[in-house]
Amino acid sequence: MSDTIRDFQIDIPQSALDDLNTRIDMTRWPDPEPVGDWSQGIPLDYVQKVADYWRDSYDWRRCEDMLNQYPHHMTEIDGIDIHFMHILSPEATARPLIMTHGWPGSIIEFMDVIGPLTDPVSYGGKAKDAYHLVVPSLPGYGFSGKPTETGWGVERIAKAWDILMLRLGYDRYFAQGGDWGALVTSAIGVQNQGHCAGIHINLVVAGAPPEEVLQNPTPDEQSSLARFGAYQTQGGGYAEIQRTKPQTLGFGLADSPVGQMAWILEKFQGWSDGATTPDDSFDRDRLLDNIMLYWINNTGASSARLYRESFGSPDFEPVHLATGCSIFPNEIVVPSRRWAEQRFKNLRYWGEPSKGGHFAAMEVPKLFLHEVRSCFGGMDL
Repeated sequence: MSDTIRDFQIDIPQSALDDLNTRIDMTRWPDPEPVGDWSQGIPLDYVQKVADYWRDSYDWRRCEDMLNQYPHHMTEIDGIDIHFMHILSPEATARPLIMTHGWPGSIIEFMDVIGPLTDPVSYGGKAKDAYHLVVPSLPGYGFSGKPTETGWGVERIAKAWDILMLRLGYDRYFAQGGDWGALVTSAIGVQNQGHCAGIHINLVVAGAPPEEVLQNPTPDEQSSLARFGAYQTQGGGYAEIQRTKPQTLGFGLADSPVGQMAWILEKFQGWSDGATTPDDSFDRDRLLDNIMLYWINNTGASSARLYRESFGSPDFEPVHLATGCSIFPNEIVVPSRRWAEQRFKNLRYWGEPSKGGHFAAMEVPKLFLHEVRSCFGGMDL
């Protein structure tokens, strides 16, 4: 294994963009849904509107320029090329922070918070809130390499992230994540190899509710249990497919850009805060930026495979490392503090923002920034 860090620039050939347009033009559409809502999935009319915009108005080169304003690198860890952005703060007192995305997100989720986190003074903030940011792409996602063997679950990724931070010269750092990024970050806390000083997560996976929650739930806990029950019966089918047969799913996602787009966009509607369509909560170009990282890198199957690798692993081992949790109201799982404390034994920060959902850094960046700063502001390296 080489510990070399190579510079990397995003430069997608025009032939790939031409191929995308051809495939959009050749889409064979399904019949329209027989209902007037999203209960059977993403509606035909909405997908066609977004596809038309993608084909005729969307500008990938704008996204490419936006991404390339930051330093990108590659390094091999445990046989896999890991892509990451490394953005240094101008502040001498800045502290290192690794931030991890999930599915169906990407590094695009963090575009609106990179500037305020690395250079808070330029955004009206305080120098004490500055961070040196490391923003990797998960294995099998974005520009990172795709595992060719089994075993790349969240625990292995957590170990890789610790190696990455040490390789960059950070022997003490903080870690943050949502979705799979939250599980990777929690695994960093479980492993507690002596380098991470504290974690912040905005998807709090705490295991089964404790007996006192089941026997005597508060109104908020009753709502949380009902919400998760509805997710399991009506919203979790995608996860079961990706957990059990990611390869089969991958054939459709690799061949059809509209299929890949629909598979992702549905979640940006269901997991945002009160959106009728994803456009109500997110900029359409930003949504397509995120989808493009899946399409141009052909990661439909490789990203789904993380579900196969990670479900059923010991995700609920106790975390004794200093932890902060932010519970955005439209998150998939919204445990109470006493529920979370059964797993996170050193809970230093607990935040309940007024709005936002699963993609908080992208949907409500100002609230997300407040949560991250409030959490790590109370922790020392």
